[in-house]
Order: sequence, then C-alpha cells, then structure tokens
Amino acid sequence: MNKFIKTAIVTVALAAAPAAFAQSVTFDVGNVAIGYNDGYWDRGHTWHAWDQPAHRDAYRVAKGAEYHEWKHDRDKDMGWHERH
Repeated sequence: MNKFIKTAIVTVALAAAPAAFAQSVTFDVGNVAIGYNDGYWDRGHTWHAWDQPAHRDAYRVAKGAEYHEWKHDRDKDMGWHERH
C-alpha cells in the first residue's frame, strides 16, 4: 500500500509539471513598428494580429506609437511604410 501511495504522488507531480514549467508569452510594445486596429507590423516587417485587445490598447497609448484606427489593408501598401 505504501508503494501505491508513493507512485500516486509521483504520478500527480509529473502530470502537474508541464503546467508549472510552461513558458509565458509577453507582449513588448517596443517590437511594434506600426499598429492598426486589426494588428501590427513588427520591426522585422512581419504582420501580426493582436493576440489580445489589451495589447492593442497598450501600444495605442505608448509614447511614440504610430497607431491607426483602421484596418491595415485599407492602403495599397498594406499599411507598411518606412518611418521617418
């Protein structure tokens, strides 16, 4: 019986381990080059949809942010342009 309890404890601990070691993903407004209401271009010229509305809102109020309250595909260049 004692071996059964030890095995059960180890099994439960191993099952919970992935959750304990899961990586978290954070949002860094400094990686955004140009923001739109439907997503953003990063500084490497890759398009991303906003993962969460809170990310969009954080970028929109960040100092020096270039944010446009329209969809990026409104413009023929898909919203990408070099910042001056």
